Amino acid sequence: MKNWIGKRYWIVGASDGLGAAVAEKLSRAGVELVLSARSEDKLKELSARLPAPSDVVTLDVQDSEAVQAAYKDLGHLDGVVFLAGVYWPFGADEWDFDQAETMADVNFTGAMRVVGAVLPDFVARDRGHIVITGSLTGYRGLPGSVAYTASKSGVMAMAECLYCDLRKTGVKVQLVNPGFVKTRLTEKNDFPMPFIMEPADAAQIVFEHMGNDKFSRAFPRPFSWLFRLSQFLPDWAYYRLFS
Repeated sequence: MKNWIGKRYWIVGASDGLGAAVAEKLSRAGVELVLSARSEDKLKELSARLPAPSDVVTLDVQDSEAVQAAYKDLGHLDGVVFLAGVYWPFGADEWDFDQAETMADVNFTGAMRVVGAVLPDFVARDRGHIVITGSLTGYRGLPGSVAYTASKSGVMAMAECLYCDLRKTGVKVQLVNPGFVKTRLTEKNDFPMPFIMEPADAAQIVFEHMGNDKFSRAFPRPFSWLFRLSQFLPDWAYYRLFS
């Protein structure tokens, strides 16, 4: 079990949902937090109810200069957790240019910006912790989720590459791939969502994963097995079943 007392983590995407729930778990464990998202009001409300010290830094991860400037002002960090994300459900036959671009820019390029800001210092001192949020949808192409799935697949590939490069160093890289979590994002779905989780329950899994030395965790486990096993299906069987 990791000793969290006295650590300082940057939670990007902390304003509500899974991000806020993870912040609460870490704060109760004694972690000092920097809370970032676009909504200053929500961040201040969260900060006020956290038991451990926390700072609020409003941030749009689509703004490269703002990400770099925010990191330079943070001071010492022990780790960063990237939980920022946006989502709109649509398929290739109802493409929305603006929504697709925003999902790519927040979910994937936003993660690239934040990781790129902290990584050089972590590597230079040979110490740090990077946690990236993927999704069960990112394992293989799915109907009705073209832009979101593509953005999460990119995030997951980035995390895997980081782990390949850094696994024998003092920089710890981890990936979490949740299924459906009850948030403002999943409220947009008009289809059944098997094994949907409350944010606090999902955050507990993320927190426990952060405390061990394993690279990735997909959850909830029974649901995740379906997605992991789908990677081994031949194309003719996969697309017949999932399309």
